[in-house]
Amino acid sequence: MNINEQVEYLMQGTEYGDEKLKQNMAEELRTRLLECQKEGRPLRVYCGFDPRKADLHLGHTVPMRKLRQFQELGHDVTFVIGNYTSLIGDPSDKDVLRPQLTHEEVEENARTYAEQAFRILDKEKTHIRFNAEWLAGISFEQLIRLASNFTMQQFLTRENFKLRWEKGDAIYLHETFYSLMQGYDAYALKADVQVGGTDQLFNIMTAARKIMEFMGEKPNIALILGILPGTDGVVKMSKSLGNHIPINTDANDMYGKVMSIPDMAMAQYYRLVTRLTPPQIAEIEEGIKNGSLHPRDAKMRLAREIVSAFYGDDDAINAEKVFIETFQKGSIPDNIPSFKNSENNTIIDILLTTGLAKSRSEARRLIDQKGVRFEGKVIDNANDVLPGNGVLQVGKRHFLRIE
Repeated sequence: MNINEQVEYLMQGTEYGDEKLKQNMAEELRTRLLECQKEGRPLRVYCGFDPRKADLHLGHTVPMRKLRQFQELGHDVTFVIGNYTSLIGDPSDKDVLRPQLTHEEVEENARTYAEQAFRILDKEKTHIRFNAEWLAGISFEQLIRLASNFTMQQFLTRENFKLRWEKGDAIYLHETFYSLMQGYDAYALKADVQVGGTDQLFNIMTAARKIMEFMGEKPNIALILGILPGTDGVVKMSKSLGNHIPINTDANDMYGKVMSIPDMAMAQYYRLVTRLTPPQIAEIEEGIKNGSLHPRDAKMRLAREIVSAFYGDDDAINAEKVFIETFQKGSIPDNIPSFKNSENNTIIDILLTTGLAKSRSEARRLIDQKGVRFEGKVIDNANDVLPGNGVLQVGKRHFLRIE
């Protein structure tokens, strides 16, 4: 890609809430690309991830997908694990105080983060850094100097702090440190570009750029990405809301969940979590608009693209076949796993043994919600023993042939 094509590709999916600000960032990106080209070096790009939870969903992967695009264009990518910022927790997208994690909890969550990230990022081209490397050594004097760049009004007028202030909820002083710490991350890495979601606008556009200039570095370019909606197509994807698409699931489940999103959310999904370029996405949107491409077919391509990125082309194609057989034809898929049952196994034993439920409580919840069927009949009792051979169905997308 030439410079202009790179800028278009890398700015895809960005949102700033201000078109002029977006244009300014695009122009800064173009200028920095030209400067780096003259210097014969790649852009230094990073994104920080706080391992406050061990399991990731599709929404978490949006900035990882953007980092992968930078890698494809030959730029230098650093994946920062915020083992120090996690001790506070980013208040940007919460209107309540985040619980403080212990070092042990952060380390435990961090173990799985990089492993999951490498399902998107090129492992050989990714630098993994922990921000305790530079944040743990900051002195109180340095903290005072960093804090002198900001006013309390800048923090108290931020939406989530403002909401808490108006409700009379406590806002703790240590929460304001988060932006300073993230800004120092950018300085420590001498970053040309920092990637983050719209909830990071203040941390990147204000804190990081101000601190980098204060410390004598060029301010980094903020690539602010839109927030991926959940399967409802409206609210931010969240495990607690049940509208998430986990990445540690299986191809059939991921395909089916993508197919469940409303048509209005397709454009955001295409821009934020696929490998397609702006011209390819524009062609799909034009096809839907002029009627040459049915929205159902566009969504099937979307599901295939997303599943393929995580599980490969073969699994994506098979997941599409299963979806068509199960939902469009209303039949049981032919290619489903088998389980050799014994007389003593209860329903809950089978669900746990085969991984269809991760815990006894999850298995009971599936059964209580009428989500488990045997030969089409709803299972009511978790302690039931299956009467013989047949097909066990869990939820809409998981089938198991009992022998």
